[in-house]
Order: sequence, then C-alpha cells, then structure tokens
Amino acid sequence: MLRSVLAAVLVLPGLLLGAAAGAGAATQPAGGDPVLWRVPVSSGAQIAALDRAGFDVAEPADGAAFVVGDGTVADRLRALGYRPTRFDTVYKDAPRAAEPQAAAGTFYGGYRTVAAQEAHLTQVAAAHPDLATTYDVGDSWLKTKGRGGHDVDAICLTKKKAGDCALNPNSTKPRFTLMAQIHAREISTGELAWRWIDYLVNGYGKDADATSILDSTEVWVVPIANPDGVDIVASGGNRPLLQRKNADTTYGSCGTPNNGIDLNRNSSFHWGGDSNAACDETFQGPRATSEPETVALEHMFDQLYPVQRGQGDNDPAPVTARGTMITLHSYGNDIIVPWGWTENPSPNDAALRAWGNKMAAYNGYVVDTNGGTVGYKTTGTTDDFTYGHLGVASVTFEVGGSSGSCGGFFPKYSCVDSLFWPKNKGAFVVAAKAAAAPYRP
Repeated sequence: MLRSVLAAVLVLPGLLLGAAAGAGAATQPAGGDPVLWRVPVSSGAQIAALDRAGFDVAEPADGAAFVVGDGTVADRLRALGYRPTRFDTVYKDAPRAAEPQAAAGTFYGGYRTVAAQEAHLTQVAAAHPDLATTYDVGDSWLKTKGRGGHDVDAICLTKKKAGDCALNPNSTKPRFTLMAQIHAREISTGELAWRWIDYLVNGYGKDADATSILDSTEVWVVPIANPDGVDIVASGGNRPLLQRKNADTTYGSCGTPNNGIDLNRNSSFHWGGDSNAACDETFQGPRATSEPETVALEHMFDQLYPVQRGQGDNDPAPVTARGTMITLHSYGNDIIVPWGWTENPSPNDAALRAWGNKMAAYNGYVVDTNGGTVGYKTTGTTDDFTYGHLGVASVTFEVGGSSGSCGGFFPKYSCVDSLFWPKNKGAFVVAAKAAAAPYRP
C-alpha cells in the first residue's frame, strides 16, 4: 500500500485483535506470527523516525503509528523506548468451508494469481473484440533475467472506432487509467481491477454508465503492475507472503519477503527522498527508473497522455487538460492527492480535492495529501509522475480499513464483493466520466 512506508526486516504483515491502549507491555512472545502493533507517537517526525529505523509502518492514526511485525519487532520497538500493543491479526480466517478455495488460479480463499489475471485479459479480448485490446507494455525483473517472470499487461476498453486504443498520446477520446498491485501484498486491489473490467465489457449495451463510458472514453487497466511480487505473495497459499516490492536482488539479498525495490518509490518524478537500504520496504533503488516494471509503466503513460503542464513544480495543469488516473493501494480508506514528495499542496490542489470528493461520495474515503493523511513524504510515486510530468489528474486509493476481517493487507476474499467493489464501483465511474475535463468545476 502507498501508506505502508519502510518495512521491518523480517516481516510478514500483521494486524492484531484490539489491544488495551494502556500499558503497552507485549503479550506476544519473541518471534511468532506477524501482527499489527499500535505504537503511540506524538508527531509525524516520530513516524518518520520509525521509517528510518527500518520498521514497516503500515498506517498512521491519531496519536499512533501501526507497525507490522512479529514479537521480535515489538522487542526492537521497546528497546527504542516505544510502547507497542497488539492491534489485529494479519490472516483473516481463510479459506473456510463456506468460502472454498479453487484448485487452480487462486490463493487465500479466491484471490487470483498472476497467471489467472493474464488469462482473464486474454479471454476478455477474445470475447469482446469490439471493446477490448490487450497490450504487453514491458517485462518484470525476473523476465529480463531469463528466470521466468511475466509481461506487464494492460488492457484498453472502449467501443472501438478507427484509431482507438493506439499507443499514441494524441487520442481522440479522453483516457482513464486504473492500475493495481504495484505493491504486491495489497491483494484486494487486483480483484477490483478484475471487476471493473468485467463490469464495463459485460455491461456495455445494458448498463447506462458502462455504455456511456465505453462510447466516449478509453479505459486502460493494469491489473498487476508488480507480477513477480504477486507470485511471491501467492506462493504462500493460505498464508500469503507479505511481499511488497519486486523481486530484484541485485542490490542486496534480504530473504523472502523482503527482497526487491519498492516500485512506488522508483518513478522518475522527484525520485530520491526515500530509503537507500536494500532490505527496507521503501527501498527506492539505486536510481530513478532502475526497475523494468517502472520503465514499462512510465513508457506506457508517456504513450497514453501528452505533456499538459509546465515542468515547474508550481505550474498548474490547465483547465483544458484531459485524462485521469487511479493507482489502487491498501489500506486506509483514503483518497490521496498529489503531492507525495512534499507536504506543500500541488498547484491543482483545489480541483484534485474537488474531484476526490466526488469519488468519496461513493466510497466514503477521506481526501487528503500524503503529508496530511500519511504524515510523511513519499517520493518517486506513480501518481506524482502522472500528475507532475504529464498533468493527468491522478490519485491514490487506499482500499479498506486497518482491522477486522475486511481490514489490512489480507482481508477475507468475500470482502471484495461484499464491501470493496460496492463502495468503489461508483468512484471508478466518476473517475472515468471525469477524463474529458477533470480540472473543470
């Protein structure tokens, strides 16, 4: 998730059952399953200090930060003078008899593997040739090394006319892009991308919104932006591994699930303010766009959208700018608007917040910047790139809450259809319909 900053050295994520806010003495022995620890803090500076110390800060809250890890992580926190208490568990009772796990193509009660997502795109394009076009926009790190891996796949959805769905920034129709699982462990987000695709193609000619969107707009979807990382997550089966980053071990071997580079800190726009430590969860890589997945995504966006704003930090995108983008993360129930690299507002802050509030009317999320919502800066992020470099109206969704069966990184699979999709479908519709003029009042 975007909110999840630097990660602890050995952790799978954890959330814990409500702990008393009092004494903070651990009830968890050293080691054991990962949990979410509630850590009282008095300032954003303390949250940043936890980041710099290498802890996996999953989410801040009023007067506290939540840190993922096992009992040894709690011991480290105590040694630094913090008072962690258990908050919630990581794994949410999956699978269960009422929620059987399919034999192939799924894990943890129904979440789709990378192979299943790839097959889905192929099937949609074959079944709806008048609406869907698939693209291989680049390679994962493992694929570039000849060690398996995957293509980074995208699908374009629109009622096709001549010239539609071309990799050309001078498109006739405005474009909305939805991207998921750049952080591999945020597994609900890929499922939302799957449902958004199906809603549009199955609803065309039947559902008024789906029909209107595909008649007027190109919708681009990248369901799995970090396929190598998702393979690692899914390899845990009913106990998914908490892999956040990609699979690149060039700059340090940290063990699974801590290897890799954080692809949401590796983009070229204002890169360089996050971690240089290879085993931290927000390791930004040795340079901007060092990772093939980042190169693939930035190249795709450059082919989809023209440059519509000046390159000065205070240059606003004009009111005539087109294009919208949502990058899906979990968790926090937030809509985060640029900037991430600074706590100062972007030059289009008012318009981006107004657009965010229209979407929040459907999902109930809080609209804010990284500085306001998360409490610290995040550099080299995807939405800062698409907004900052191209002028595309861009936001991050943090899907889901911090605790309970539908909270955390690994919510029960049933929560996708019972909660996340119903909440976010209308927000996605708003984003797509805004693509023609997102900055107009």
